[in-house]
Amino acid sequence: MKINYHTHSSYCDGKATPREMVEFAVAHGFTALGFTGHCPLPFKNTFSITDYEGYCREVRSLKEEYADRINIYLGLEMDYVPGMLEDFTPLIEQGGLEYTIGSVHLIPANNAPQSDEDLWFIDGPKWERYDEGLFRLFDGDIRRAVRAYFYQQNAMLERNRPTIVGHPDKIVMHNRDRYFHEDEPWYRDLALETIHLIKELDLICEINTRGIYKGRHADYYPGKWLIQEMKTLRIPVIVSTDAHAPEDLLRTEGAYEYLSAIAYPEVLRDL
Repeated sequence: MKINYHTHSSYCDGKATPREMVEFAVAHGFTALGFTGHCPLPFKNTFSITDYEGYCREVRSLKEEYADRINIYLGLEMDYVPGMLEDFTPLIEQGGLEYTIGSVHLIPANNAPQSDEDLWFIDGPKWERYDEGLFRLFDGDIRRAVRAYFYQQNAMLERNRPTIVGHPDKIVMHNRDRYFHEDEPWYRDLALETIHLIKELDLICEINTRGIYKGRHADYYPGKWLIQEMKTLRIPVIVSTDAHAPEDLLRTEGAYEYLSAIAYPEVLRDL
């Protein structure tokens, strides 16, 4: 059974239309496909949905058209940005969403950002942008910056309780062991606090494989050391390719095999 609940399309920064993503999924035997475009944001950018009504309308239409071949779900990858986007409810209700992925990609140095220039962007293909934001907004203080990331993520989880927690340790991607190491106690304490909060709130955590197949990170998000803690806590997980192109849907990068090898207790195949 093949599934993917973290899927982007040309409505945001994906490389294919929703129909092209569905046709590829059907052709490769997928039983479920969930669309999670990057949610609309209150500033100009190159990655989030601008035609939200069109996005929702097209996914719902495909859901009906392909109902006898694949289960299609309408969702969003929601960005929690203090002072800009804190409450997910309006977008959920406007779109009639079936589920959400809660993620943090943009971190303000304070709680009153005025524009995208006030946000540290930790994602994307260029590590130079990560470095620029770290030094411009946090004076190069990596501990303060990473702490802001995890505190922001925890606030998102407590306020909005998304269906799925998206790549909870994405902060490591452009770090590349340059500013900190994942085995440092201060970092582990912050990451583990988030994992325990996911358990406390009874949420699903994704095992995101995109960093591996894009060559940006050597591990899943969350990393294997965190997955081991999640196993102890019995947090339900769902494997996600974070697909931005049709072929990405197949890039599970051994995640199911790894989870089977460690006898992970709850690997979801449906929501």
